[in-house]
Formats: sequence, C-alpha cells, structure tokens
Amino acid sequence: MSERQHERTYDEAEIKAHLERELPHWHYEDGWIRRKYRTQSWKGTLMVINTVGHLAEAAWHHPDITASYAWVEVRLKNHAAKGITDKDFELAKKIEEVVQWQPGRESSALEGTPADDQRFAYIKYDKN
Repeated sequence: MSERQHERTYDEAEIKAHLERELPHWHYEDGWIRRKYRTQSWKGTLMVINTVGHLAEAAWHHPDITASYAWVEVRLKNHAAKGITDKDFELAKKIEEVVQWQPGRESSALEGTPADDQRFAYIKYDKN
C-alpha cells in the first residue's frame, strides 16, 4: 500500500474549523476547499493562475481552477485520498501567502506596485 492511501482525511466539521482558524478566506463546499481571488483584469487573472500552477506543481498536488476576466477560483481536494488532507491545507496556505503578499506593507527594499496608480493594479487584496 502506498503512502497516499494512508493520508488522513478530515471530516466536514474538522475542515470548517481548520479553515476558520487558519484560512479564513477559504470555504468548504461540495467536497472541496475553495477560494476565489478577485483581480483587476485578465493580466491579474493570468498572474494568479500561473502562481497557483507553479506552487501546485512544485508541491505535486494539483488543484482545479476556474477563471474569468477578473477572478480565479481555486479548488483543492486530494484525489488519491478521496478527501481533504494536510496536503490541501498546506498548499492552500502557500497559495494564500504568495498571492496575497504585498511587499509595500513590510520593511524591505521591495516597495510593491504604486497603490495610487490603477495602471499597475493586478489583484484586489483582502482587507485584513
């Protein structure tokens, strides 16, 4: 038996509690943990899709993604385990960390895009 078959899956109450505690912008629906990212345009949508794709491939865990002009929905479920596992939660956290990263909010040489110039806007960040 492979290691994948031994991965613990969480029940609905555990999933919802974990999301509330660790990933408040994600929700559980129809067997998936889900998150919709709002973007400013197609450019931002493609940037989010590519970011999620890179992180998922590096993690060897593959989400379902639906997109339109100004939004991307990411859905995670461990197909091999037939449920939500630690892999799903960990990948969701990494996606959240990277997509929501705003360098202008931290003390660093990376200043971020100009907040007052919509020509450079590409994602609608969560208001914490």
